[in-house]
Amino acid sequence: MQIHPTVAGLRAALDAERARGARIAFVPTMGNLHEGHASLMRQGHDHADVVVASVFVNRLQFGPNEDFDRYPRTMEADCARMQAAGVAHVFAPAEAELYPQPQTMKVVPDPVLADILEGAFRPGFFTGVATVVTKLFNIVQPQVALFGKKDYQQLMVIRQLVSQLALPIAIVGGETERADDGLALSSRNGYLSPAERAQAVQLHQALSAARDALRAGDRDFARIEADAMAFLQAGGWSPQYIAVRRQADLQSPAAHESSLVIVAAALLGTTRLIDNLEV
Repeated sequence: MQIHPTVAGLRAALDAERARGARIAFVPTMGNLHEGHASLMRQGHDHADVVVASVFVNRLQFGPNEDFDRYPRTMEADCARMQAAGVAHVFAPAEAELYPQPQTMKVVPDPVLADILEGAFRPGFFTGVATVVTKLFNIVQPQVALFGKKDYQQLMVIRQLVSQLALPIAIVGGETERADDGLALSSRNGYLSPAERAQAVQLHQALSAARDALRAGDRDFARIEADAMAFLQAGGWSPQYIAVRRQADLQSPAAHESSLVIVAAALLGTTRLIDNLEV
């Protein structure tokens, strides 16, 4: 496994891979890797000859009061996990390498998709994501890129980005990896105290109850959402949203529609967790 701190070094290495006819899969990350990331990297081998991963904590997608400075940097452990997953090349730039000048040119996603749900609570988040992902795509030039479904809205923004900008990249969504109790794996789970970690499964429980109601034919979406919010609030959570939406575009569904997803974000103590379940 080769680690590349510079754009020029990575490009030279990937040019050599392409010269021998290799197909490239790419998994962008912010590090502090867990089994969900590793699963995407292993899946990359199903779609390409060479798997590339990036490790970069992207300042552009953090709000002024969010956790950029304390976001865990665990490069040594990350490298061991990436090597075990068969990653051939790691792009690990310093901030000055990826943003050698202020990034005033930005990619602004469609607000119909990007300014709801996560975007409503984290203004500018998806602009930061779309900008860095576009830049990484231009550097790596993969044929395939893999993103986890846990960040459901992010995956949809990336799909729309690739489609509307006609980028020659296939986007693969990997299923959410979960702990044995159902908690979605997340880099931010490490912020939870032991007591909070035991309680964190309630988010999955709330979503599961909502999914069960929908599968049973209940189409009172507002009540289903309110019941899930009340369940979390009773447990001491501060839920930001629990919403039943269409899988196709994350807009509010009509009662007759199927192919739904329940998306949620909630604070447990000071830790913000997100999750979703498709129906």
